[in-house]
Amino acid sequence: MIEGLGFLFSGMIFGLAAGISPGPLIALVFSETIKYGKKEGFKIALAPLITDLPIVLFVLLILSRLTKYDLVVGIITLFGAVYLIYLGVENLRVKINKFEVKLEKKGALKRGIIANFLSPHPYLFWLFIGGPMVLKSLNMHIFATILFILGFYSLLVGSKIGITLILDKFKSFTKNKYYIYIIRTLGITLILFALMFLKQGIKLVGLL
Repeated sequence: MIEGLGFLFSGMIFGLAAGISPGPLIALVFSETIKYGKKEGFKIALAPLITDLPIVLFVLLILSRLTKYDLVVGIITLFGAVYLIYLGVENLRVKINKFEVKLEKKGALKRGIIANFLSPHPYLFWLFIGGPMVLKSLNMHIFATILFILGFYSLLVGSKIGITLILDKFKSFTKNKYYIYIIRTLGITLILFALMFLKQGIKLVGLL
């Protein structure tokens, strides 16, 4: 039960970090909300629930065929650690001007789906981070897997919805220093998770 809650916590941290960090989807949340209001921002926030299922299934199909090969899984895990470090450093270096976006015409949900489906971020996350976590949780109990996915998407979508609501009322929120501090704190958290992945990857490739 405690390990299952650990997967829930991990999913929530990854979801929150992905939800508020700079990227094409969050940029669309900003632009649609500022120009058209919270309803259009909500549509963008929901886009991952539509686009991610085929991505997740595709990645899990690949990884499930590699689970017997510790060396391959270890290398993937090490790449996951590098990717987490990259995301963490990007969050630490974030500046206010990264949130300046170009306002575009309507069609929020369609544009959000296209942006997320063509973005490399969900593919990289599920290949190097989310996929290995799901397979690890499946080895423990299906309940742990459900908790991880639930934690991830509740915070991924929920954080974008929260930002939409705040933006709708306070247009200058994204230029607030506290928002930047939150992102940088999450950057440090991602780097700490990277260290955990690094240790696990080194162990799988037989160097520890």
